[in-house]
Amino acid sequence: MNVLKGFYLPELPNPKIPMAFPSGRNKIPQKGTILAADIGGTKTELALCSIEDGRICIIKNDHYPTTDHDSFIGAISDFVSTESVDIDCACLGVAGPVDGDKVHGINFAWEIDAKIIAKEISISKVLLINDLQANAYGLPALDAADFETVSEGKAEHGNAAILSPGTGLGEAGLYWDGLTYHPFATEGGHCNFGPTDDTDISILSYYLGKFGHLSWERLVSGQGIHNIYQFLRQTSHTEEPEWLTDQFKTTVPQIIISKAALEGKDPVCAETLRLFLKYLSMEAAQLALKTKAVSGIYIGGGIIPQIIPLIDKEVFHNNFISNGRMQDMLKDIPINIVMNGKTAMMGAAYYAAMEMPV
Repeated sequence: MNVLKGFYLPELPNPKIPMAFPSGRNKIPQKGTILAADIGGTKTELALCSIEDGRICIIKNDHYPTTDHDSFIGAISDFVSTESVDIDCACLGVAGPVDGDKVHGINFAWEIDAKIIAKEISISKVLLINDLQANAYGLPALDAADFETVSEGKAEHGNAAILSPGTGLGEAGLYWDGLTYHPFATEGGHCNFGPTDDTDISILSYYLGKFGHLSWERLVSGQGIHNIYQFLRQTSHTEEPEWLTDQFKTTVPQIIISKAALEGKDPVCAETLRLFLKYLSMEAAQLALKTKAVSGIYIGGGIIPQIIPLIDKEVFHNNFISNGRMQDMLKDIPINIVMNGKTAMMGAAYYAAMEMPV
């Protein structure tokens, strides 16, 4: 599903993935104008939407590198400058811990203040949520074609969880109250990495000396791909090919490493992605256990859809369930990859619509 100008989001509630909102509403208002944003360390996406007869229509959608602007106010000002509309509510899904009306990015330099944005851009209400919450709220907009199934499991009613490797590693839970899901943010990606074999222990030792702390995000993210590659290149004592060195000078390393692995052009790159996927499956299991996500694990972010051919689903699932006495629970948990890169932006649109002043 691609979100284009004039595209209507599905109406809520969704019987397959019903969502609860703080307002307590279960229907989108009949009319209004909202702004949705997905703000990450690498990319920012914005959507201006009109609400027509209780349906959200995306009338303008754009994205650009986050570093293109010095502040989010500059970004949003440029986006809405050509539109003569009054915005009733904005929801910004931001990659970072939200503290009331403010959020400081972990992997970007902006400080975002909802009150300042509301005043400067003349928006009636500005809401901040974590970007993984926004991802969770966007799941009802997806259909079967937007998922790649890793393991079907045995879906049952209960909590779910989502994690997304991108510039960083975002994680969120979806609490099941018996009728609907309540997405909540976590900062689980910053928890300590847990080694399980000699290679993992060597990586831990290597990066403790460099960072002083090795989190899951340092390995399960775009930067993580580069970190694993650097460790393997140094410890394997194999010289980096000249063509690879040249490409690193002009392109983001994780893109080059992933491409080389997909094409089978370099064994160190191939091993890098094998370990990256192993660590993703391990941390997905940790998140599943901590949230008791018996209803399912969703894997989002921009990296995984690009490397689907590298995923051996049986190996991934075996790594996922390798957790001692909890194997029986883990083996029944459905695992799905979210293929739609606009999920967080759509989730922010739903949130803005359901929380707008009426």
